[in-house]
Amino acid sequence: MITVGEARSYVLAHCPVLPAVEVPAAAAAGRVLAAEVVAAEDVPPFANTAVDGYAVRAADVAAVPVELDVVDEVAAGRASDLTVAAGQAIRVMTGAPMPAGADAAVMVEDTERLDGGRRVRITRVASPGQAVRGVADDVAAGQVVLTPGTVVNGPVAGLLASVNARTVRVVPPARVAVLSTGDELVDDGRPLAPGQIRESNRTMLVQCVADAGATPVDLGIVPDDEDRLAEVLAEAAEQCDAIVTSGGVSMGDYDVVKAVLSRLAEMRWMQIAIKPAKPFAFGVIGPRRVPVFGLPGNPVSSLVSFELFARPGLRRMMGFTAIDRPTAPAVADSAIRRRPDGKTHYARVVVRLDDDGRLHAVPVAAQGSHQLAATAQANGLAVVPDGDGVPAGGEVVVVVLSLA
Repeated sequence: MITVGEARSYVLAHCPVLPAVEVPAAAAAGRVLAAEVVAAEDVPPFANTAVDGYAVRAADVAAVPVELDVVDEVAAGRASDLTVAAGQAIRVMTGAPMPAGADAAVMVEDTERLDGGRRVRITRVASPGQAVRGVADDVAAGQVVLTPGTVVNGPVAGLLASVNARTVRVVPPARVAVLSTGDELVDDGRPLAPGQIRESNRTMLVQCVADAGATPVDLGIVPDDEDRLAEVLAEAAEQCDAIVTSGGVSMGDYDVVKAVLSRLAEMRWMQIAIKPAKPFAFGVIGPRRVPVFGLPGNPVSSLVSFELFARPGLRRMMGFTAIDRPTAPAVADSAIRRRPDGKTHYARVVVRLDDDGRLHAVPVAAQGSHQLAATAQANGLAVVPDGDGVPAGGEVVVVVLSLA
């Protein structure tokens, strides 16, 4: 058996970042930048007010209270043609351009309107530059505002708009083929015949691929026919960036997946010192050397294997620097039992953030590699090292899958 680290290193070494593409900034949400973004203009492009209030000359409000003539009113989106002279003020709204002659703004809370708004009493001293946003106070033209590796989230999208970046270079989402094989699989809702089972792994993995930020390509169920499977895999290797299969990767298996992949791809069939998901296969196929993730067939094993190996590989291909789920110490609210067997166990747990500010974990009732119903309730994987497990109240590292 090999370690998780050895298996991961092998996978990641064969999952290079996809070639960058240029896309409209509006279409870059969730993607990773592949090139610097340089501001083409200043932000803000003009000095503007940071408050609703009055633009004044600081010298006129050095001693308060003082009354000034209000000679104009300016809202955001327009500018005044007047110059603020001694003894004058212009009423301004947040974001309005600073009028010529004014060098400070006084918030409306520190003022009192007089004569129907024709005059104003200022009750607080203002210093030069007060409540004024200067030209390029946020971004200067020519400044690098974003670097490669940045994920385009909401604030980043807003920044791109503010510097008028109409297009950006990003790493595209990986197109990932997902398929199931087996004459026994049924996914159309019809009654099961003897020996048939409902297909679930492909359905689960399609969602897992999407959750990783990639684009799943559902190839459906492929029958137990080597020629047909070889045809499907060859097409997938031409049209997709990665392939995910499940089943047929154990040492003793003779499965069409194993037979065909052994013939068409450069595969490494692994036994990893973990439970579940001990068997795992990985390789590359076709002239483009498309990564192939061969996950075990038991649904829980398939899920754990995807999280530990396929998800990081896919995210590496898409340029993410954070390729792994977050991990954190948690308190085991009940014992997580196991026996020494030379493996690291990944127990499925329900994780919550408690009032004490710490994560707490409770193992789901059923831990079998075939028991997907219990695993579907879990939102974490407790990493239990070889030994006798974790006692109630003990600390365990948890891979956090989600945390509401």
